[in-house]
Amino acid sequence: MTGIAAGLSAFAVLLALMAVRVPIGVSMLAVGLGGYALWTGTTPLLAFLKTSTYYQFSTYSLSVIPLFVLMGEFATKAGMSRALYRTAAAFLGHRRGGLAMASIGGCAAFGAICGSSLATAATMGQVALPEMRRYNYSGALATGSLAAGGTLGILIPPSVILVLYALMAEMSIATMFVAAMIPGILAALGYMLAVAVFVRRYPEDGPAGPRATWPERLAALQETWSLILIFVLVIVGMYRGWFTPTEAASVGAFCTGLLAVLYGGMRLRGIADCLRGTAVTSAMIFLILLGAEIFNAFLAQTRTPMLLAAAIQDSGLSPMMILLAILALYLALGCVMDSMSMLLLTIPIFYPIIAGLDFGMSREETLIWFGILAVVVVEVGLITPPVGMNVFIINGMARDVPMIESFRGVLPFLISDIIRIALLVAFPAITLGLVRLLG
Repeated sequence: MTGIAAGLSAFAVLLALMAVRVPIGVSMLAVGLGGYALWTGTTPLLAFLKTSTYYQFSTYSLSVIPLFVLMGEFATKAGMSRALYRTAAAFLGHRRGGLAMASIGGCAAFGAICGSSLATAATMGQVALPEMRRYNYSGALATGSLAAGGTLGILIPPSVILVLYALMAEMSIATMFVAAMIPGILAALGYMLAVAVFVRRYPEDGPAGPRATWPERLAALQETWSLILIFVLVIVGMYRGWFTPTEAASVGAFCTGLLAVLYGGMRLRGIADCLRGTAVTSAMIFLILLGAEIFNAFLAQTRTPMLLAAAIQDSGLSPMMILLAILALYLALGCVMDSMSMLLLTIPIFYPIIAGLDFGMSREETLIWFGILAVVVVEVGLITPPVGMNVFIINGMARDVPMIESFRGVLPFLISDIIRIALLVAFPAITLGLVRLLG
């Protein structure tokens, strides 16, 4: 069997294991171990494991992941989602579809503290869904806006997905965070525009709420100044060199935890729950990292990534056509895989392909641009049928809304996503402009 045939066969086995609901980390670990042993023998596998496993988890850079996860856990316990939603609703709730727009704005702001899409969707859903249903919002608009808004959690920094991409592509975490700012803001504005268009066509689906007075708006805004300060401190501190990424995550986790104690009423039991949740989430991430490392080591032994890269580069296709093909593959994979697993599985394969293409930019700028595009397309997979993890989470919270109605509700946001992806592909300066300005 040739190397590329072995690699493709391993992918087929991996997809088969996932189809029978074997966890992705376990699937990659099993296929990687079995494939490595069959291809090189047991002794080389053991020699690889005794060094690679230790090296993988003794890397100082990985400590940033549990700290950002802990920051998100504290943000949830502090009740920050409620403050953010109240502020957004105070300014937008009087408009037709305003509460749905406020939900998206709240998701964007909470994502800047949390960094997890699923956690953002679930937390904001608990706060915003009852309010929208109380004002007779349709099930489609209520669940669709929350499912789509939740995807902002993995794009707006700090984001665990961006951290993982930066580590795998050997890029600066701070630079990736800065590059994600404009696409993240563009995503939130695009979603709000989608709501405006939706309620213009179906006005009964998003009736206007009462108008808040300016004292009420200022009072709501006052509740969120500490969150803005934490966000600025973490992002600016990293980029200006005041902190390393790990130190910035530590500062963010500490400040968020302090807010949870002082304003959120968190006590010792709540702290223990946050630590336990962080441990469980971090262990899941690290298991996937280990599985991806061993699976990708097997692929490297078969030279599948290098052979595919060479074949694609010799195919005569333009760099833009290759990029579009990769993004289309991400959209397809997003229908059946979760975002983190998808990136960890594919970046080692696509990384050498993209790095070897000429888009008229430096290699570093090309990888930054591709990283943001990959995260954006993965984000779309979170609301794409038939899986759409965010849709399932929100629909599970709105038990009176049929699943088909929730998927109908995300259609305007999917259209917004496709337009945004086209803009980011056509105009790399949207992603790179802020990086170049601050560089």
